[in-house]
Amino acid sequence: MQPPQAVPNDLPTPPQAHIHASSGRAAAAPPICRTPMPRRPWMGFGRSLLAGALSSLLQRLPGASRTPFAWHTQQPAAWEAAARARRRVLLGVVLGFAVLAAALLAVNAPASPSALWWAYAVLAVLLLAWVGAGTVTALMGAWVMLRGDAHGLRLADERAPIDTQARTAIIMPICNEDIATVFSGLRATAESLATTGALKLFDFYILSDSTDPAIRAAELAAWQRLRDLLGDGRPAADTAVAAREGARVFYRLRRRRTGRKAGNVADFCRRWGANYRYMIVLDADSTMHGDTLVKLVRLMEANPRAGIVQTLPQAYGHNTLHARAQQFATRVTGRLFALGMAYWQLGHSHYWGHNAILRVDAFMQHCGLAHIPGRGSLAGDILSHDFVEAACMGRAGYEVWLAPQLEGSWEQLPPNLIDELDRDRRWCRGNLQNAQLIAEPGWQRVHRAMFAIGALSYVMGPVWLVFVALGLWAGQEADMHNPHAGLALWALTLALLLLPRALGVAAVRLAGQQEAFGGTLRLMGSALLELALSALQAPVRMLAYSTYVLSTFTGLKLEWRSPPRDALAVGWRDAFSRLGILCTPLLLLAAWVLSSDVLTAPHIAPLTVALILAIPVAVWSSHPALGAALRRVRMLLVPDEWAMPRTLREAIAQRGFADLVPQAAPAAGAPTMAKPAAGPTGARAHGTAVRPAAWADRLADTLAQAWRSPALKLAALALVVALPHQAQTPDLPAEVRIAQQRHAEEVARLQAMASTFRVSYNESPRPRARPVRAARMIDDATRERAREAVRRAQDPVNNQVSRRARPLWADTAATSVRA
Repeated sequence: MQPPQAVPNDLPTPPQAHIHASSGRAAAAPPICRTPMPRRPWMGFGRSLLAGALSSLLQRLPGASRTPFAWHTQQPAAWEAAARARRRVLLGVVLGFAVLAAALLAVNAPASPSALWWAYAVLAVLLLAWVGAGTVTALMGAWVMLRGDAHGLRLADERAPIDTQARTAIIMPICNEDIATVFSGLRATAESLATTGALKLFDFYILSDSTDPAIRAAELAAWQRLRDLLGDGRPAADTAVAAREGARVFYRLRRRRTGRKAGNVADFCRRWGANYRYMIVLDADSTMHGDTLVKLVRLMEANPRAGIVQTLPQAYGHNTLHARAQQFATRVTGRLFALGMAYWQLGHSHYWGHNAILRVDAFMQHCGLAHIPGRGSLAGDILSHDFVEAACMGRAGYEVWLAPQLEGSWEQLPPNLIDELDRDRRWCRGNLQNAQLIAEPGWQRVHRAMFAIGALSYVMGPVWLVFVALGLWAGQEADMHNPHAGLALWALTLALLLLPRALGVAAVRLAGQQEAFGGTLRLMGSALLELALSALQAPVRMLAYSTYVLSTFTGLKLEWRSPPRDALAVGWRDAFSRLGILCTPLLLLAAWVLSSDVLTAPHIAPLTVALILAIPVAVWSSHPALGAALRRVRMLLVPDEWAMPRTLREAIAQRGFADLVPQAAPAAGAPTMAKPAAGPTGARAHGTAVRPAAWADRLADTLAQAWRSPALKLAALALVVALPHQAQTPDLPAEVRIAQQRHAEEVARLQAMASTFRVSYNESPRPRARPVRAARMIDDATRERAREAVRRAQDPVNNQVSRRARPLWADTAATSVRA
């Protein structure tokens, strides 16, 4: 791309910042230009169904007109007919998988099926259809990757000039984020944009919702430094020159933090949205190439009906085994799913809330999000706002496109499994919340399907769990009737699960991109390693999703926390406390099932092994050293590591802001992270050898941390209770056992002798009862006389037994001493 042809020089005057006369420095934000952003209240699920039914009846009357939504009055685009045909094919194939599963179950059905078997069969059909939908989407993605898509969004002229009025705001909402990650990525993005010659068309906004005073002070210092580095921190005399040559970076600290990220974006639109035609939303860990930003603007200019264009962010940044496996999966298998979704969605695609461009005027008019009425965890602010905003754009007649062919868009993924589950907990609640809006009037059918798919992606966790539990009872009854049909159903499910990964590897090989993944052998080995790690983590995700769905519907309060941006290893104690409570109940259930029926062992062995290894896998996969070792041998390699773009390299280096990161003390209840051990003089930090006994110290520390875990103590207690009691008593010497036996025989003989004695009673009249004195009149002498009388009145037989048993005890003691 030639910069002089890309952007003309006769630009309008951009929005200037306030100038302080005393300091000569620019203020944090430009002058406010207030513009309303209306919010349309939601009708609710029940009222929406009723309104939809009445509207359908009215439209069937003679002379009735359709509901006046914007997309009803527009001429259909050329791609819409192809989209309808593709969706019919997708639905037909998914229904075909469901029918095939039902047929196999019918062949496998017992003579008189029980209610449990019918529930098992229904869940089996549902799950096979769900897995089949993903497989068909991956097939579509492989076709697009190899053959292209004639109806996809493309840029006809990559050198077309951009309208001088098409100003774009690049906004980054943040909240208590890592300073170095945020500002290094933003600096790399701005510097890459400057090389295109189009920097004059863009302004940068950092929209902070941070609550920590130390982080807010660091953000302000980092913003000042970023302006200086990008040429936006000139004195007042050179402000006009700086506005045209340097990057304009603004900082906004929101005092009234409402609506979370969606509220932060809406606050920007109300204040400065009228100054811009487009806005590109970045996440706190986002980095984008300058060419990609310019292409997004050109796509919006070339497609006036486009309201949102979403790129496909690629993972980068962390060096743990978990993060590297995830970024490999997104580049091999995830790319097929993205291409497949773009294939059957076309102009009614997803919006993921970041690394995307939006048309500001349309967004402000139609995407104001009202609160969801009601009580409980599913009411209030909309959490997963991105899906709802895409649906609002579609209801207003605008197109939402997914452009996975655009490269140069990156984001960071969670560095370990625990952080990923924390993120999924927020997404689970947001998607379940969006399901309440599925019946709102005016949605496109595809967006209604997206709401349902988003909720089902988490509801399938408890569905899988119930299916496994039912399979232990109802499945055995069916297998006894026709085991071959049950094996065929199991093989079909396994093939549908493995086919997307095989397609991803085959598509990379056919496209000739295997060298960027380390070669053919390393590509296949990396795919197998990622498959093994995913299989071990799948039961944990299933249990976690089941817990999240249950907690959402029970109304438990959810804490909204930003995921950590630094790759620290998970400690054993934190892994025990977070994952032990999930895995222990199912492990106990599996142990009980195995003890009652050994024939079920082959069915639940994979699940049991994965749950046993859940905690070690979570700890080991979070260590950066293991990920770095795999990177050195070129395993789990991705193209961005094979030939790293300069923009991404600058973002990873984090130059210029590392000294501004506040050193805050860890909060109470924060996860315990394992730190690298160091010698007495910090030899580990300087790269020298560690003393030979360091492994013993680390082992002792690990065992001590593990023993402090409540989950391990509970497991130890269960183990002790389950042990046979005989194993807890040591063997006694022979002499002691003989003495104990003689003592037991002698006591039994004396008890038998005592049972032959007769007790005679004195029939003389009883003496006259004396009046009872009050307790306060009884002295110590009286109490002593009463005790003596009780002792004299004891049975003489017992006294005789005690006197005769005393020599035996003495003999036993003497024997023990001699032994």
